[in-house]
Amino acid sequence: MKGAEIARLCNVSTSTLKHYESWGLVPEVPRAENGYRQYTEVHAAYFTCIVKLNIGFGMKLVRKVMPMLIKGKTLEALWQINLAQSELQEQRRSAEQMVAMLDLEEIEWFDSKQRKKGPYTIGQVAKIANVTTSAIRHWEKEGLVVPDRHHENGYRIYSLTNIRRILIIRTVSQAAWSLDIVREVLSETEDKGIKRAKEMARQSLMYIDHTLVARTKAYTALNELLNLISDKEEIWHYDQLGNYLYYR
Repeated sequence: MKGAEIARLCNVSTSTLKHYESWGLVPEVPRAENGYRQYTEVHAAYFTCIVKLNIGFGMKLVRKVMPMLIKGKTLEALWQINLAQSELQEQRRSAEQMVAMLDLEEIEWFDSKQRKKGPYTIGQVAKIANVTTSAIRHWEKEGLVVPDRHHENGYRIYSLTNIRRILIIRTVSQAAWSLDIVREVLSETEDKGIKRAKEMARQSLMYIDHTLVARTKAYTALNELLNLISDKEEIWHYDQLGNYLYYR
């Protein structure tokens, strides 16, 4: 096969194919007497797999996995891909948590309805947020809330910003998430605002879903490559795997 044919097949340039070759991502390409590269069906399958995996997993993983496949380390390569998938699952779980934690209509309602500008006493804040004063003091001790002090009597006084933070802390804490997660959410909402942070979390979920689809499509190219390069005695060509193998 000619390089131009493979390039059209993969929708990349011939120079891109040469880069992949120079990086050691495909088996050595023999040369004809005239010096031209002589690509085979196997090379085409490698290049197709590289392009598809790059879309779904990124070049960093591709550069780790493809040399393993060339060396016949099929299972090592598959476990690397599986690890990337598990990390994507964890990213989605975190994004879902963030969306849930930022779905705080009560806070938005509080922001829009408040007439009093402050300051508030700890008892008033506890009533507004429906928490105990001891909980507020604990969050203060952890550095999550920093109230001012009355200049005459030294009592804690809370601003609207303090109350907003307490409402967020209460909601996140009720879901039994760690204080580190609470701090992360507070940072997000302070930097970008609740609506903006919520939108960013939803966009992150969409991106993760798109990545999942791209990765699933890449498996077709990976399967086709492994069918070509794996020895018939390798586990890849076993007819019966998984539960059936052990419980037949």
